[in-house]
Amino acid sequence: MDAHIAWNPYSDVCPTRLVLDRIADKWAVLIISALAQGPQRFNALGRQIKGLSQKVLSQTLKRLERDGFVARTVFATVPITVEYALTPLGHSLSATLNPLIAWSKVNCEAILLSQRSYDQAHPQADAGARAAAAAPIAAASAG
Repeated sequence: MDAHIAWNPYSDVCPTRLVLDRIADKWAVLIISALAQGPQRFNALGRQIKGLSQKVLSQTLKRLERDGFVARTVFATVPITVEYALTPLGHSLSATLNPLIAWSKVNCEAILLSQRSYDQAHPQADAGARAAAAAPIAAASAG
């Protein structure tokens, strides 16, 4: 692509929307953050990121590799060993995502409080969606 193109993410045809979609995905953010610690094997990533299925891990790693954020290295061992690592592009993204992860940790309680206040003021709002969203939060608070 030409460096002189002025990308406009507010345009419905701009490819930057695809980039934003990728980097706004929670699994992509967590995988990139985990790989910022150093190269890891598939199962190690799966163990580290709780709640991430093998299927979604595999799909997300393939998309991140295609986008140039992750490099996949196969070692000729028995059984074959596959390792994933951030590319320079992935490291630059990681440096941008780390403050976002830190922000979410610092502000999570305030957001949960706002949600509770909103839900009490709007009891007819989508109760099913609220219950589904609250389940992982309740589990994390209990454990």
